[in-house]
Amino acid sequence: MLPLILGLLLFFAIHLVPTSPALRNGLVERFGEPAYKIGFSVLSLAGFVLIVMGYHKLQMMPGKNPVLWDPPSWTRHIAFLLMIPAMISLVAAFVPSRIRTALKHPMLAAIKTWALAHLIVNGDLGSLVLFGAFLAFAVYDRISVKGRAGALPPAAPPGPLNDAIVIAGGLALYALMMLWGHGALIGVPLTSFS
Repeated sequence: MLPLILGLLLFFAIHLVPTSPALRNGLVERFGEPAYKIGFSVLSLAGFVLIVMGYHKLQMMPGKNPVLWDPPSWTRHIAFLLMIPAMISLVAAFVPSRIRTALKHPMLAAIKTWALAHLIVNGDLGSLVLFGAFLAFAVYDRISVKGRAGALPPAAPPGPLNDAIVIAGGLALYALMMLWGHGALIGVPLTSFS
């Protein structure tokens, strides 16, 4: 559990920096924009690696990762449904569209939906810590972003084409994760749950 917790602390500590414009601007002023971005990326990656390694280790050691509740099988269907808007929101974070404008912060929407979907279907302590931490941070970041200048994405270009691209891209990403990605990347194939 310790590597997972250390990874979460490092990952979220570094992601708290942009939530404080004074702190971020002070670091940029002291070290320069390129050094700040490199440091942010390196520390984020280190935290992410610790999170992945710690969570994986917990899943391989059932005695060290107690099951606090056993989710009913029907919760999988809710999680599968929630992951559709999560994937569409994720794509919207990178493609200017009316969907992106409506969501205001599509990456945070994607993270909140992803975390909630995974909390519904995982009752072990490691999962509750991991997905609960991401959900709590995304909620905090969404609240704090309201006070930051320039935090909103640019307005969407006119026309429905980009919306169609976002939806198609999100559905394609969802299908990829369902059929191959989750099993290959996470080690838990989803086709056996459907």
